[in-house]
Amino acid sequence: MKVVEIIGARPQFVKAATVSRVLRKSGTDILVHTGQHYDENMSRVFFDELEIPRPDYDLEVGSGTHGEMTAKMLERIEEVLVKEKPDMVLVYGDTNSTIAGSLAAVKLHIPTAHVEAGLRSFNREMPEEINRILTDHASDLLFVPTQVAVENLKKEGITKGVHLTGDCMYDALLHAKALSADRTILKDLGLEADDYLLATVHRASNTDDERLLRNIFEAFAESPTQIVLPLHPRTKKMVQTFGVDTTGVKIIEPVGYLDFVALEASCNGILTDSGGIQKEAFLLGKRCITMREETEWVETVDDGWNILVGPDKGKILDAISNFHPTRERSEPYGDGRAAEKMVQIMLDF
Repeated sequence: MKVVEIIGARPQFVKAATVSRVLRKSGTDILVHTGQHYDENMSRVFFDELEIPRPDYDLEVGSGTHGEMTAKMLERIEEVLVKEKPDMVLVYGDTNSTIAGSLAAVKLHIPTAHVEAGLRSFNREMPEEINRILTDHASDLLFVPTQVAVENLKKEGITKGVHLTGDCMYDALLHAKALSADRTILKDLGLEADDYLLATVHRASNTDDERLLRNIFEAFAESPTQIVLPLHPRTKKMVQTFGVDTTGVKIIEPVGYLDFVALEASCNGILTDSGGIQKEAFLLGKRCITMREETEWVETVDDGWNILVGPDKGKILDAISNFHPTRERSEPYGDGRAAEKMVQIMLDF
């Protein structure tokens, strides 16, 4: 079996590490990096730390508008698929790389598998929501992480090719947690375990709105607990553009995945507008304060380990002081063997 994997952003590197490791034991795996995340600490370091083989193709698309990026990816991915003639194309998540890979494959009549299918925020103003919906409807195999995601697909009339595999991010996190045990990032930053909150801010709806971005940084500055923020390149650009005051926030450069997992595992809680990091917080047993109005990972909220506060200064500060989980976590994301199940299903297909 010959599979082309399409990746381009940090969460996809993490998921691909687990699936690619299994896939290469059973067939030919062609790795295509679109270049959506091209910063050294957002890209290459993940390949090194997670022992992902170097991409067979680097499309070097870089940044741009959604339409510009997706169009460039679609054109360049199509060229790769025509040359390689794979048996299947594998896409991950909900980025522009995901929808471009899916569209290129389906127009060439190549079967497509979608990892992390069925997630819905029900907010169609998010580009990611459109990407995941269209990818699901175009895919032949849908690898679904949770029962909620299965039900989401059923409501849209998608039942064929749906497989409840669990979440390969869980596989990756188990592997990374073991590898990150001896990292020195806390010592290097002068941090003590359980004495800081880890934050990430990158979603365009927060970073591109000056008022909302100021709300978030003002809340961080007034937090009674130290905020540590690895600053995403896009967020850094908008902070500089708007002249946002970052006083009181411990800003650090983007870090590799193992260092980030080490920071997650030792923090007092996580503030984020990311999707995947909400889930990582849950799996690591950390309270999560999500600076969005909705989430794809509803299980984390239902279990009482995640609270949605939006980019609201007052709600963020209230949650920092008063939000603490009060019950045990359930196990909605599988058994840590999702990658093995996905590869076997592809082989059977």
